Amino acid sequence: MKLRDALKLNKDEVKSLREDILSKAKQSKINAYISTDSSGDGVPILVKDNIQVKNWSVTSGSKILQGYIAPYSATVIDKLNSAGLSPLGRANMDEFAMGSTTESSFYGATLNPHDISRVPGGSSGGSAAAVAEGSAIAALGSDTGGSIRQPASYCGVVGFKPTYGKVSRYGLGAYASSLDQIGPITQDIEDCAVLYDIIAGYDPKDSTSANLEHTPITPNLDADKTYTIAVIDNYIDEANSDIKEAYSLAIKALQDAGHTIIHKTMSNTKYDIATYYIIATAEAATNLARYDGIRYGRRAEDVKNIKDLYVKTRSEGFGDEVKRRILLGNFVLSSGYYDAYYLKAQQVRHLIRDEFSKIFDEADLILSPITPTVAPKVGETIDPLQMYKSDMFTIAINLVGLPALSLPIMKNADGLPVGLQLIAKTFNEQPIFNTALSLEKRVNYN
Repeated sequence: MKLRDALKLNKDEVKSLREDILSKAKQSKINAYISTDSSGDGVPILVKDNIQVKNWSVTSGSKILQGYIAPYSATVIDKLNSAGLSPLGRANMDEFAMGSTTESSFYGATLNPHDISRVPGGSSGGSAAAVAEGSAIAALGSDTGGSIRQPASYCGVVGFKPTYGKVSRYGLGAYASSLDQIGPITQDIEDCAVLYDIIAGYDPKDSTSANLEHTPITPNLDADKTYTIAVIDNYIDEANSDIKEAYSLAIKALQDAGHTIIHKTMSNTKYDIATYYIIATAEAATNLARYDGIRYGRRAEDVKNIKDLYVKTRSEGFGDEVKRRILLGNFVLSSGYYDAYYLKAQQVRHLIRDEFSKIFDEADLILSPITPTVAPKVGETIDPLQMYKSDMFTIAINLVGLPALSLPIMKNADGLPVGLQLIAKTFNEQPIFNTALSLEKRVNYN
């Protein structure tokens, strides 16, 4: 059932829907759910395990937060409840949203429902996999460097990363505060617009929230409106044949719909990757300093003194990838390296923003790959550098704070989904949804 149809159900029908979805979730074999909850009475929405739901165990997929119970709900949860929806369960995720495969979770890896030998992407892999499988009608994820769009692409569903500041981060477990953004993962474009309209809007509890009135997307959806769309020629050179085929298919579909295509180039993606991982890990090292065994979650036993408590708690509680990023973050913030790495990365961040701005002087939207390949096999992305490179097409959007939507275009010869993303200038989401709806109808993915 589509989300927009579920919102029209009466109370008894919603109860039946929740029971049906709960049953599917419990029978699922892909490990998309960490836990389920039957106490709600609204249209069921799966929630990523780093979004606070009052009185729930919320752990960000980590051992160190075992035992933590959320004392309040995130603003997005309050908005769901106010609109007649309610959380159904916790979605599996990469630990503290650090990963691209959902293999680093304390609860074990989530599997891709299209091929259980493959990963669903990450870090919102549980959310995307459940929606693709049908064990959730819609879900919330978070996107720091592609963590909504990439798993949506791997799983053949729709994922939207809003403009930074359009959806409140109050109650989201912080990874990198200047990059994180909550967004919807849904079955199709219309559902994505519906869920986005519900969660968007100014929140005085979030100091980074944009004090702007939200103009609803759903009532203004228009698949017939045409735009000028830039394609980044040098980006596609770094993608494999499946992505190139989807790119050609999408460009033809957009041209057939009356859109104008222009060709542009951008700086090498290696600058995006370096800039992102310096800034993200620096912010992560600061944000994760609070998990020390004193205030939150798990505490190490048999400790000799306070230093021993900190070291043992963090050593036992954090996984390898989280430790790696904390170490890197502390390095780039340390005396003697701050200017050489962190400050330089912030300067390059501005250059990346300027480059996008120049393209948006001529184009309404940008069409871009999301990943260089389809979903890899479980255990295949062992090398951290290889995993970081898989984010090459998504991370610049977070660095600049732009909105971007992932939608499925085709399946390859092995039946694996291939998605692309549409990107717009800040606070200009309507053209994304209009064009995505047009593209969705023409490629006829399902």
